[in-house]
Amino acid sequence: MRDDEATTVRDIAAHRVLITEIIQQHHGRVIDSPGDNILAEFASVVDAVNGAIKIQEEIKRSNADTPIDRRMEFRIGINLGDVIEEKERIYGDGVNIAARVEGLAAGGGIAISGIVYDSIKDKLSLGYHYLGEQNVKNIPEPVRIYRLLTEPEDVGKLVGEKKTKARKWLWAATGAIAIILVMFVIFAIWNYYFRPPFEPASVEKMAFPLPEKPSIAVLPFNDLSNDPAQDYIAVGITENIITALSNISDMFVIASDSTLTYKGKLVKIQQVSEELGVRYVLEGSTQKSGNRVRVTAQLIDATTGHYLWSEKYDRDLQDLFSLQDEITHKIIVELQVKLAEGEQARVSQKSTTNLEAWSYANRGLAIWMRISKENNSKAMELFKQAVELDPNYVWAWVRLAWTHVMAANPGWSQSPSEHYKMFLEISKKVLAMDEYNSDVHALLGLAYLMQRELEKAIAEGEKALILGPTNAQAHVLLAVSMNDVGRFDDAIRLVEKAMRLHPYYPAYYLSWLGGGYRMTGRYEDALSVYNQLLDRSLKGEFPVIDAHLYLVDLYAVIGKEDEARAHAAEIFKIEPEFSLKRIRSINTYDYTDPALLERRLKVLRKAGIPD
Repeated sequence: MRDDEATTVRDIAAHRVLITEIIQQHHGRVIDSPGDNILAEFASVVDAVNGAIKIQEEIKRSNADTPIDRRMEFRIGINLGDVIEEKERIYGDGVNIAARVEGLAAGGGIAISGIVYDSIKDKLSLGYHYLGEQNVKNIPEPVRIYRLLTEPEDVGKLVGEKKTKARKWLWAATGAIAIILVMFVIFAIWNYYFRPPFEPASVEKMAFPLPEKPSIAVLPFNDLSNDPAQDYIAVGITENIITALSNISDMFVIASDSTLTYKGKLVKIQQVSEELGVRYVLEGSTQKSGNRVRVTAQLIDATTGHYLWSEKYDRDLQDLFSLQDEITHKIIVELQVKLAEGEQARVSQKSTTNLEAWSYANRGLAIWMRISKENNSKAMELFKQAVELDPNYVWAWVRLAWTHVMAANPGWSQSPSEHYKMFLEISKKVLAMDEYNSDVHALLGLAYLMQRELEKAIAEGEKALILGPTNAQAHVLLAVSMNDVGRFDDAIRLVEKAMRLHPYYPAYYLSWLGGGYRMTGRYEDALSVYNQLLDRSLKGEFPVIDAHLYLVDLYAVIGKEDEARAHAAEIFKIEPEFSLKRIRSINTYDYTDPALLERRLKVLRKAGIPD
């Protein structure tokens, strides 16, 4: 068994979906047993055997393209006999014998009872290996067992059968099955059911204190298709579930940008829980086949090491929207979260029912998350196609607006003013479409901020937090407005909350936190934050000049002039003509009160930065 339980669950879930599909193709019906196996009922014995052969062929084909340490083998047992059906549960001697037959199958093989052999030996071109009469627990008479030989060269072979005993047992069995004719296939997925619980996460080792509310991280769903072009489905489902959960005031939901850091990595649930400071983790996978999609989802309590539930779905692509709602509501019910007034509607809200538009938008998101000038441009075109297909697709409009914000950055386009104009137009448009959307109000707050209408920006930001209490980006945008009007304690509180919601936050969060600390006299805290920011700037995550300037400012205000001038010298190495003329282009210096700005400029002049 592999150490990474999360990967094991995903792989097995995908195999189970494949097995279910083949059973249905062969006129079978899967019945989940309360025990350790899965039972499947077939219309005929031939369908059962053909289905079992097909399953093992597909598993073998899958293993051929899978690393040795991830390959799985399944045993299949087939029996024909009496059962009792009660409230969608079945039991009886027929099931007991099938379970024992399965236990005598080889890994990757198929075993059948004698009565199944007698039913198919003249109908199917197979070979058989007779294992003799086996004593079966709780069954008074021995049971004949055969293993199927399915290779072409084995057709017609029969190894070691004792014919006299076979005929005698056949007559006894025929009398038994005259009452009810039912076929059962048992799949012993021992890796899934018998794996030991993983080591629980340690609350003491968590990077952050556990919130009092139910806390959850939704890991990026795994795309099992091995086709990068289909990854947008996994990306879209992950994002949509996080967005829906973020609308619930009584939950603590980690931002998607933080959980994205685990995408494509073999990571233990214990590690995720301790690094993000959450109790629950949701993981899953998707696999597209034609117009169908297979989705698995597992909800785990990391503090106990237990899987709360695990579901597999095989749906038409058009059903993706309702499926996302279904998974979200199962999480809410399982965690016993009570929805406040109006939250039910926001959780179930569908931004589009147009699958093609949804596909374009989520392809755009998958590209846009790999931030670059080129990717931003590609994502913009995909979001445009999405809103052309569905002009009321609010989520896609919001994402399109953000691509225009990015394109307005210096050097990202030849006409930044046009992108700024488009951003403002979209911000007003989406409010008319959906006034109960957290992202819409956060976007509108940014628009007002850029127009220096700060009272309106703060009002919109506060609405965004009411509608999306765990929307990390909305917290930061409101913090920026608070900083600009001089409400530094509020700005600090908002950035710290955003960092908790988004543990792998972008570097620019630090600039606003450090600025708040600096302006409230928390100089030691500011120094620690600014040093972190400089480290990340040197890795290319933030403008290096800005980070040095913050340290010039801070060292000068606490009287460490040598350190201040050393950082000033680093600025002039990068940009010899640097002056205070462009100070408002740097984060945290854009105040509405001129006195606040002058307070910082005075210190910078003292450190040698010219006007």
